[in-house]
Amino acid sequence: MNTQKKIKVLFVCMGNICRSPTADAVFRHHVKAAGVDHLIEVDSAGTHAYHIGNPPDERSQHTALKRGYKMDDLRARAVELRDFDEFDYILAMDKENLRLLQQRSQRHHHGKIQLFMTFGESYDGDTEVPDPYFGGHQGFELVLDMVEEASQGLLKHLHETIKF
Repeated sequence: MNTQKKIKVLFVCMGNICRSPTADAVFRHHVKAAGVDHLIEVDSAGTHAYHIGNPPDERSQHTALKRGYKMDDLRARAVELRDFDEFDYILAMDKENLRLLQQRSQRHHHGKIQLFMTFGESYDGDTEVPDPYFGGHQGFELVLDMVEEASQGLLKHLHETIKF
């Protein structure tokens, strides 16, 4: 019987309909492919409650599905205070959401809150995943490129940390 505590990862953007559900779907896919879904739990949320209960943006879904990632079962939710206790990694898509998360949490939680792109290797200096909501198709492709890379880096980090 495996009694190892699951590592819990929460991806956060503003509305939880573009970037964070993309990261949720991509990372969940890689975790399952690595055979460690029994060790890692994945979720996503938004710092704003604009879209609670809505599925991810259709453009995000379409872009992700072209690369084999399914996210139509995800629904937007807002970050809750209990998330700061429950999750081991709270990964913000940009500095503004990082600031909001730090502002809403207690100081002892700040160590688990960081920018998702710190796990990306090719995007040196690019610490933010840009919000594609008001842009065109290329923005969603860029987000997916960045998320795929940072997801691999995060999985590698967790592999080294929990030795799976």
